[in-house]
Amino acid sequence: MINRTLLYGEGLFETMKLPISEKRLKIHYERLKSSAEFFGIPYPSYEEFKKDCMVDVKEKSYLKFCLIAKGEDYYGGKATDYGKLIMIKKLKPLEEPIRLTISPYRRHSGDPICRHKTTSYLFNLMVKRKAVESGFYDGIIINERDEVCETSSANLLFLKGNSFYTPAKESGRLEGTTLKILKELIDVKEERIKVESLKDFEGAFIINALIDCLPVEIEGFGLKALGDVALKIRKIIERFNLEL
Repeated sequence: MINRTLLYGEGLFETMKLPISEKRLKIHYERLKSSAEFFGIPYPSYEEFKKDCMVDVKEKSYLKFCLIAKGEDYYGGKATDYGKLIMIKKLKPLEEPIRLTISPYRRHSGDPICRHKTTSYLFNLMVKRKAVESGFYDGIIINERDEVCETSSANLLFLKGNSFYTPAKESGRLEGTTLKILKELIDVKEERIKVESLKDFEGAFIINALIDCLPVEIEGFGLKALGDVALKIRKIIERFNLEL
């Protein structure tokens, strides 16, 4: 039995801020379970996952839970068992302003991998590294139709008037746990957003499980970094995170 995650990138992970409520933890588990079933990877029970992730910490931290696929050595074979890799690290605040650029690396909207949080992360790594080398925090990934998807590690949220928008899943993006929660708490419209239409929005934000929500500037589009709006969104998410 070999480590298929190491050889073929056949694995999954969840990243979460600690401490975490069980209500929030269940959202992470359901996503992990759904993706594991999609790829045919054995996975732990919720009680095992809960025991691994609900740990006491003395400072702001985050936990990364990696589901390791074990099984046949042939790349077209199957996983028959699982392993785990669990890491806990100190959570460091990001320095603002956060600036994004359009990544030169494209994604195809039909790629099934991008809709799951897999350990096949080389594409995301290239997007991030290229952006950082150019002086930005991250890159915005676009698809073959010039539609906005997400960044290498976060979902995108846009403001126009009193309405919030996020790229449609059909454009080729991951359904982040924070985006999922936010869509249940406020009205967030899913739309296919062309790159050139970014100029029509008033503000942009990145959201994920570690940062909650932060305002961003996008190179070449003149969107404002709306810190007051981001703060309101963070408070909405934080209230959910504190619920048992």
